[in-house]
Amino acid sequence: MAGSSQTTVLVTGAGGRTGQIVYKKLKEKRDQYIARGLVRSEESKQKIGGADDIFLGDIRNAESIVPAIQGTDALIILTSAVPQMKPGFDPTKGGRPEFYFDDGAYPEQVDWIGQKNQIDAAKAAGVKHIVLVGSMGGTNPNHPLNSLGNGNILVWKRKAEEYLSNSGVPYTIIRPGGLLDKEGGVRELIVGKDDELLQTETKTIPRADVAEVCVQVLNYEETKLKAFDLASKPEGAGEPTKDFKALFSQLTSRF
Repeated sequence: MAGSSQTTVLVTGAGGRTGQIVYKKLKEKRDQYIARGLVRSEESKQKIGGADDIFLGDIRNAESIVPAIQGTDALIILTSAVPQMKPGFDPTKGGRPEFYFDDGAYPEQVDWIGQKNQIDAAKAAGVKHIVLVGSMGGTNPNHPLNSLGNGNILVWKRKAEEYLSNSGVPYTIIRPGGLLDKEGGVRELIVGKDDELLQTETKTIPRADVAEVCVQVLNYEETKLKAFDLASKPEGAGEPTKDFKALFSQLTSRF
């Protein structure tokens, strides 16, 4: 490590929409962090700048991710299976679009096996903190997201969360609500547990705010061995969250 004050952090899924933001935020705080990214393809690597600190690997192949994880202090897992919309859907005709997952890229392989591989590799490498970004809705096996492409995505995500919570590695599990492509840093953030926020009007959050929370949890000991749901008030309602210590002091749940 270049200087004991810096923390080496690997972001997996760094080519994804939220992962890109986390990687960029870590790069901007060079005094605190040595950032690394893991992506699946050379195309993704170039898309986020092509730097030498971006590693190529496939989370479904455990050995391919070992070089990226070696020597890291913290791991932020932002990999996720992505449902594809079947072609031919015409919104003007009503009905709902149908979704599918590419072969080999079902939630079982990506959100369960792929995340388990990352947790195992991190544990073997002596990583001191794993931050896993999941999703709200996991308490309900009949959640509509599970029917997309018959993928049971929240079931497999939750299985990985349980595996992490029993791994013996200090962890933080973040379960955001619906993700918005909106500006970050301008909303009041809300934490909850057990999907209680899904019963309220505040169940969405900008990706940029999720990304900021991913970075902030690395700074506070009280986020370790904690799991929480994360959402935001609408822009203009409430005060934009600046005091993350106060936000994280509300965390009570280990899972």
